[in-house]
Amino acid sequence: MPDVLATEIEFLKGVGPQRGELLRKELGIGTFGDLLLHYPFRYVDRTRFNAVKDVVDEENAVQLRGTLKQVRMVGEKQARRLTAKLVDATGSIELVWFRGLRWLQPILKEGGEYVVYGKPTLYRDHFNIAHPEIEAAATWDEGAATPLQPVYSTTEKASAKGLNSRGIGKLVRALLPQVHGALPETLSKAIVQQLGGMGREEAVMEAHFPQDQQRLDRALKRLKFEELFFIQLQLLKQKQLLEQDVKGNVFTHVGEHFNTFYSNHLPFELTGAQKRVVKEIRKDMGSGKQMNRLLQGDVGSGKTLVALLSMLIALDNGFQAAMLAPTEILAQQHFKSISRFLEGLPVVVRLLTGSTKAAERKSLLKALHVGEVHILVGTHALLEDRVVFQNLGLVVIDEQHRFGVAQRAKMQAKAAVPPHVLVMTATPIPRTLAMTLYGDLDVSVIDELPPGRKPIRTVHRTDSSRNAVFDFLASEIDKGRQVYVVYPLVEESEKSDLKDVMDGFESLSRRFPLPRYAVGIVHGRMAPDVKDYEMARFAKGETNVLVATTVIEVGVDVPNASVMVVENAERFGLSQLHQLRGRVGRGAEHSYCILMTGGKLGNDGRTRISTMVRTQDGFEISEVDLRLRGPGDIMGTQQSGLPQLHLADLVQDADLLQQARSMARLTLDADPELKDPDNAPIGAALREQMKEKAVWGRIG
Repeated sequence: MPDVLATEIEFLKGVGPQRGELLRKELGIGTFGDLLLHYPFRYVDRTRFNAVKDVVDEENAVQLRGTLKQVRMVGEKQARRLTAKLVDATGSIELVWFRGLRWLQPILKEGGEYVVYGKPTLYRDHFNIAHPEIEAAATWDEGAATPLQPVYSTTEKASAKGLNSRGIGKLVRALLPQVHGALPETLSKAIVQQLGGMGREEAVMEAHFPQDQQRLDRALKRLKFEELFFIQLQLLKQKQLLEQDVKGNVFTHVGEHFNTFYSNHLPFELTGAQKRVVKEIRKDMGSGKQMNRLLQGDVGSGKTLVALLSMLIALDNGFQAAMLAPTEILAQQHFKSISRFLEGLPVVVRLLTGSTKAAERKSLLKALHVGEVHILVGTHALLEDRVVFQNLGLVVIDEQHRFGVAQRAKMQAKAAVPPHVLVMTATPIPRTLAMTLYGDLDVSVIDELPPGRKPIRTVHRTDSSRNAVFDFLASEIDKGRQVYVVYPLVEESEKSDLKDVMDGFESLSRRFPLPRYAVGIVHGRMAPDVKDYEMARFAKGETNVLVATTVIEVGVDVPNASVMVVENAERFGLSQLHQLRGRVGRGAEHSYCILMTGGKLGNDGRTRISTMVRTQDGFEISEVDLRLRGPGDIMGTQQSGLPQLHLADLVQDADLLQQARSMARLTLDADPELKDPDNAPIGAALREQMKEKAVWGRIG
C-alpha cells in the first residue's frame, strides 16, 4: 500500500471536509502521512498526581485532580480573563485563561471533577496555573488503561472543534490500522540492530501509544536517529556528487598580485590559523574541483584578509572576484577595508549597492563586463541579471545565513564554469548546527586573534551603579579613548525604543557637556548621509561618545574606541552581544564591555549576561545561544533552509547527531552508490527524499 500515506486527511474516519480543512490550516496536516508524523510532544504518566499543597516552586509542571469551583469571567477588554479554583483535600490553586475564553467557559462545570496539567507561576505570594490543560476526570479515566498518555500540540481553533490533544489521539488510533504494512524499513539491518532492534513501523506505533517507558525510549531513539541520519546522508551524498560532477577552474598560479601584496602590503604578520586557512583554500582552488568552503572566525580574527588573499589568487589566474554582503553598511566596510589594503596596487575594486547612482552603475557594469573591474563588492544588487562579469572565478559570501538558496544560486549562474565559493561567518556556529547546515561544505576555522589584541574585560552593572559607570567613562575619555553606548532597537519604527536612544543621548550630553566633550548619535531612522557624517566624526575622533542603536553591530572599525556600554543588555541575543563587544578591543589598549540591566532579570537574561562575563569564546557562546533560542531562531529557518525535524532536537540530541553523521559517512564510504542489498532500504528512502526536496540550501 505505497500510496496510503498520501491519502487526503478528510478520508480518515472522524475527519470529513470541514475538519480536514481545519487540520490543514491550523496544524499543517493534509494527508495520512502528515498525521502520522504529528508525534506527541510529551507523555503524561497517568498514575502520578500531585497534591495542591506540594506545589512549592515554578520549576516543574504538575498534574492535579480536584473539584472545579468559582468559574468566573473577570476584567474588561484586553484585561478580560477566565478564572477558576481547583480544590483537592490539601488546598486550592487558581487557574487562569487569557485566550479561547468563549469556547472554554461553557465547557467548564462548577462542582465537576477535573484533571489539570500545567506549570505553576508565583503571583502576589500565591501560585496559579495559566492556560493549564484541563479534562473532565471521567473522560480522563476512560484512557487510564494506557499508563503513558500522549499529548499532541494543537491550537485554540482546532480545540474548539474537538481537535484537542485527546481528539487528535483518537484520529491517530483510527489511522494506525489503515497504515499497517505501509511503512517500509528505511535503515539497514545492521543499523537497526545497533539502535536496539526496533523496526520503523513498530517505532512509529510506540511513539504514538507507548506500552512502557523503556519501549518509548527505544522508539524515540530509533526515529530521531533516522531523521538525523538522512539529513547527513543527503549532505554527504550532495558533496560526493559535487566532487564528481562539478569541475572548477584550476588556479595553479600564485603570481604578481598575491606575492606583491604578501611581501610589501600585508598590514601585519598572519597568524598561524590564517596561514593554515590560506593553505587550505589554495589547495581547494588548485584541485580542479569547485571549492565550497565555510570560513568561521570570531569578530576581529582576520577573515577579510584571508578572503582578499583568496581573491588575489583568482586575479593571478586571470579571473574576477566578487564579495557579497547582506547589508549596505557591511558592503561599504568591506569595500573600504579592501581598497585600503590594496592601495598602490594595480587592482580595480568597485562597490555596487542599491544606493549606487544610475550613471555610476552604468559605467561600472560596462567596466565589469569587459574585465576592467577586478573585484566587485556589493549587496543583493550583485544578483541582478544586468550584472555580468567577464570571467567570474571566485565568490566570497559574508554572513551567508542571511542569503536564501535562490539568491546564492543566482551568483553561481554568473559564470560558465561554476566559480569557487568561500562562505564566511563571524557568527560562530555550534558544532551540531554546522554539521546540519553545512555538512557538505569543507570547514576552516580561524581560532586565534591577531597578535597584540588584548582580551576585553566584560562586567555586568545595574542601573543603581550608573554614576560609577559614568565616572569610569570620563576617566577613559580623559585618557584619549572613545566610548560606544548602544541601545536596543527591536524595530526601526518602535517609538519607545527611539525615545530610549534620544533620552540616553540627552542624559550623556548633560554628563559630558560641550566644549570639553562631544557626544554623537546614530540610529536607523536617520538619513544615510547624516548617519555617515556622525560615524565619520566618531571614526576621526571628533566625538568622544557615540550613542547608537545596533546599526553599529557591524561595519564600524574604530581602534581608539575602548569601551562598549550596552543598555538594557538583557534585551539582546547572545550572538548580538558578542558582535557588539567585538567593536572594541581593536587597538593595543585595554578595552571594556559594560552590560547594563535593571535590577531584576529573568532566567534566560541572567544566563546570557553571566555567559558574556565568563567567556569570550564565540563558539562556547554560540552553544549557550543554541540552547536558549533553538536552531531556527539563530540561523533564521527560512534563510538557512534548516530542515524540519519532527522529533530530533539539535541541542538535546547532539550525541545522536554525531553518531548519525559517523554512520552516514561509514555507509557511503563502504557503498558509495548504496547498491549493497543490505543498504537497499537506505537507497530507496534517500531517493524518495531527494526527489521530494533539494538538499538544504547549498550554493554549490
